[in-house]
Amino acid sequence: MFKITRRGALQGGLAVAASVGAPAIVRGQTRPSAARTIRAVFHGDVPTYDPIWTTANMAAYAGGMVYDTLFGIDEQQNPKPQMVGKWGLSDDKLKYTFELRDGLKWTDGTPVTTADVLPSLKRWAARDGGGQHMMLRVKDIAAKDEKTFTIELKEKYGLVLDILAKTSTPVCFIMRKKEAETDPMQKIEQVVGSGPFKLNLDETKPGTQYVYDRNPDYVPRSDAPSGIAGGKVVKVDRVIFVNMPDAQTAVAAVQAGEIDFYEIPPTDLLPQLEGDKNIKIQVLNPLGQVGQIRLNFLHPPFDNEKARQAMLYIVKQSDYMKATFGDSKYAKVCPSYFGMGTPMENDANTDWFKGGQNFAKAKEMFKEAGYDGRPIVLLQATNIPYMNNSAMILAQEMRQVGLNVQVEPMDWSNVVQRRANKAAPNQGGWNIFITSSGGNAIGNPILLAAHAATGDKAWFGWPSDAKQEELRDKWAVADTLEARKAVGRELQANAWKFVPQLYYGQWVQPAAVRSNINGLLPVAEIIPWWNVTKG
Repeated sequence: MFKITRRGALQGGLAVAASVGAPAIVRGQTRPSAARTIRAVFHGDVPTYDPIWTTANMAAYAGGMVYDTLFGIDEQQNPKPQMVGKWGLSDDKLKYTFELRDGLKWTDGTPVTTADVLPSLKRWAARDGGGQHMMLRVKDIAAKDEKTFTIELKEKYGLVLDILAKTSTPVCFIMRKKEAETDPMQKIEQVVGSGPFKLNLDETKPGTQYVYDRNPDYVPRSDAPSGIAGGKVVKVDRVIFVNMPDAQTAVAAVQAGEIDFYEIPPTDLLPQLEGDKNIKIQVLNPLGQVGQIRLNFLHPPFDNEKARQAMLYIVKQSDYMKATFGDSKYAKVCPSYFGMGTPMENDANTDWFKGGQNFAKAKEMFKEAGYDGRPIVLLQATNIPYMNNSAMILAQEMRQVGLNVQVEPMDWSNVVQRRANKAAPNQGGWNIFITSSGGNAIGNPILLAAHAATGDKAWFGWPSDAKQEELRDKWAVADTLEARKAVGRELQANAWKFVPQLYYGQWVQPAAVRSNINGLLPVAEIIPWWNVTKG
């Protein structure tokens, strides 16, 4: 038996092992003043400079600094042109035509052209669940000239712009042709972007800090910023991502003014921060995060549906939320497969939740599944409090059912690497890992990669279910919100039958921000640093 405390979990140390290589990046010039520099601490280290190769949010945070997107989602979740200047749709709604706006340039000085866009789209779509779903309906993607390209469909599909604009990872960032032609299963080695910032390699120390300087050649749109859409006007000279895994150290640093922003302050320290006149508490993502327990369909025991269903009776979400958030207004349980507070929220097939935790039933179901006592490998991200806590609770719950749980502690960057391994758990693979996704993404059956049930092409865990894919297609072509809600109920009922993943709760994460930092834009799953002022 063990005891979990929020303080103990939040003070867990980190073996900082950077998995980031040393790419060729435009070198910095002079060091900006502190008054023109923002220092920010996030939930983890940057695991890779390639935001297409992984769904890790830290890679998307870094990608959003240096890359741009064809479309962006505004605060009302509407897709708006970003790199695209003009676009149109044919009368039969089968052919989109896009024209890149003027002024787009890579940091190596060359212009952004359709020769960059086409391989970027194809590489991203190979990794992204929404992109894969769209590409099944795409007849051709072709360049008309250096600034104009088309996407021709086989059938009407109303989600093209939503998928290109989404913030759920991997985001559809456009890369230079050289990097975009990299095998989607391999990470890129160079970072040459066309976005509002440049990565400064001279002052970046992987595992410690990542330095982004304002890109003087970036031409922002003229419209007002909203979400990741509109004008990305950079109002500071430098933003530094500081890797500071110890929570108390980060809280002390933001109070002392040594850092300007702390993404995940411990909930039990919020009263202390709220009482500091130099600190403001901001929720940047109103729908918050939904915690996911991801199961591996490739290997026993979770290649068996009964074993996956048994897990529904093991997890008691309120225990997970209390371990990290206490009796907090920021956290709640989440029985809906599409998250709480989203348009698709429903209660289909949730009797397992209403009946509460049932170890006896779970034990019987594992017996029916033929569980033979083999080790179940659970990856534990020790440097992210809610993941660390959740892994410990899950291991305890599973052991009470008689399961042989083998917890493997590591930092989140190494979990990101390990979860891509399809080998057997005793050969470097895994059975369970713990993560979370934004509520906006969870609420959309197409945009979140984790909702795909396409087997080998699906997200980590590689779930396969033909009925779920048929229902996702049905949802995508539904032409009213009420029709989509009806299909959403069918999707949820089926999901809680074949169980691609479980949830351990939903929460919003208040950030601690120095009072002289203004202009932060609320965006799900990305934290943008344009429009932000200091002083």
